[in-house]
Amino acid sequence: MSRDLLLSAAGCCIVGQGSEGESMGVRTGWTPTGPSNRASRRTDVRRLCWERVLKRSCLSVCVAAVGFLLLLAICALHLPDQAAPELPLSEVTLLIWTHPFGEYRALPDCLELYQVPGCTLTDDPQAYPEVEAVIIHHREIANGKAYLPPEPRPSTQKWIWMNYESPSHTSGLWFLEDVFNLTMSYRTDSDIFLPYGYLVPRARTATRGPGNGFTHQLSGSRHPRKGLVAWVISNWSATQARVGFYQQLRKFIRVDVFGRAGRPLERSSGSVVRLLRRYMFYLALENSQHTDYITEKLWNAVLAGAVPVVLGPSRQNYERFLPAEAFIHVEDFPTVKELARYLRKLRGDPARMRRHLDWRESYNLRLPRFWGEHYCTACRAVRSTTGRTQSVADLRRWFHS
Repeated sequence: MSRDLLLSAAGCCIVGQGSEGESMGVRTGWTPTGPSNRASRRTDVRRLCWERVLKRSCLSVCVAAVGFLLLLAICALHLPDQAAPELPLSEVTLLIWTHPFGEYRALPDCLELYQVPGCTLTDDPQAYPEVEAVIIHHREIANGKAYLPPEPRPSTQKWIWMNYESPSHTSGLWFLEDVFNLTMSYRTDSDIFLPYGYLVPRARTATRGPGNGFTHQLSGSRHPRKGLVAWVISNWSATQARVGFYQQLRKFIRVDVFGRAGRPLERSSGSVVRLLRRYMFYLALENSQHTDYITEKLWNAVLAGAVPVVLGPSRQNYERFLPAEAFIHVEDFPTVKELARYLRKLRGDPARMRRHLDWRESYNLRLPRFWGEHYCTACRAVRSTTGRTQSVADLRRWFHS
């Protein structure tokens, strides 16, 4: 880059000399016929021309020099110091204060499963005084089944607030102000962000080893499907927006309902995905509508190759997680009747239906495993923030925003 600047400066000098030299050449080809004072005038003209050339050349060199120095300054500010060795991260022990929802699960080996080194997990409360961080699931604290760790806490210990429920189902935040040091949730603005699922470009997945065992390759979903629209729901409440939406939709199109509020559903791992492989569309309706609250309902449909019809945050929010054509938002249509008409139209128009499916050939789906991957992700974040301490103020206002 600096050589180009110097060559550019040299080029300016050459151009400057050439333009002056051309006028000088005209003058040098002129033969004086008058008295000798004309020779003196010619000498003055030559001197004036050379002075102009030298001034222009010096100006070009000065500009080039200043530009080069600015370039060096920018590089010094933004490029890493190659001579400075990278400091090794310290070992971290993370204490799981309570198992989420009271369901015990064996703790994973973070290095073996998720390629996270230097992390030890424990659920032994006796280790509390010695651990670098404690991860606390909100539900057990809010409903009184568990208490916060005792005070005073060790001076450098970090407390992590973890919650994967929506704000509508998260109570008791008011007494947790300035208690925690880090937040972990599905929200993209959490200190530790890990969503229910996310897409990874296929080319990138092929070159990165960590977590590939939990990454699913999305099929083209070209086989015809007999079912049109399915909905799996276990928590039925007439006050929820999704129930009201379903009551309207069923007037215009058939919806097969499964779960506690419908047909029995096989209770085994992957049963929802296997069911949805028989349907073209799936109603991925969240129990409440909040920022970034996009749960496994969406990702089950994506994994099964059914086009999700979503009710949750805005379309713009969904498009932060997957391509615009990968889903159908209920707000895309002025009425529920228009939405039903569009779904029926897609069933009879394979070419248009392909627009909602072609994107799948470019991505794989990553589904983090609850809760082991969350612990290891949190542990990695603690290692990277060693020596820095902060407190989470306005927890309730942030989570409800």
